[in-house]
Amino acid sequence: MCTTVATGTIADVEVVTTGLDVQPDATAACYDLLSETERSRANRFASASDRRRFIVARARLRELLGARLHVPAAAIELSSGPNGKPALGGQFACSDLRFNTSHCEDVAAYAFAYGREVGIDIERVRVMSDADTLASRFFSDDGRATYEAPPASGRPLGFFRSWTRKEAFIKALGEGLDYRAGFDAEQWQLMPFTPAAGFVGAVVIERSPAWQAQ
Repeated sequence: MCTTVATGTIADVEVVTTGLDVQPDATAACYDLLSETERSRANRFASASDRRRFIVARARLRELLGARLHVPAAAIELSSGPNGKPALGGQFACSDLRFNTSHCEDVAAYAFAYGREVGIDIERVRVMSDADTLASRFFSDDGRATYEAPPASGRPLGFFRSWTRKEAFIKALGEGLDYRAGFDAEQWQLMPFTPAAGFVGAVVIERSPAWQAQ
């Protein structure tokens, strides 16, 4: 295991958070778990910190998936959808396990569910000079209300609460940022969470067919 983790359950989603700031020997161990394609991608990062974060985050994903599928981390096969949504590939493509990932700076978060699509997003709360423009372009009416409700000093928190909820939703759908349809609470459940001090996060999971039938 290349990093320590914190694990919890939100509704029917298992959420795992981990730090990505590890020592060089741990980074090397993580690198050994990656596929050739992942190693090639890692080697293209110009920034050493970005390269380390990618290596550790991807290796940790492999470890977590391997533990749930009862196979070695290096044996995991991954694929992605049209908008980059990660999925199990190859011999694992028919698995009922669904997952999603997000990382910001030196924090990563992973969501796992069975039989239902899931999305996750985390961000560090910070001032964004273009927050108003981004909110106007990408947020739904509810998202803009969440962003605009606090006084100016609280706007960064409001922005990233809305941003992570939007991101988690479209990642669960496998859509891109320009997706503007509203959140359907009959089909999806949204849960905010705190991945680390100074960060906010959100998880979205598809509701069970039994719940939708109620």
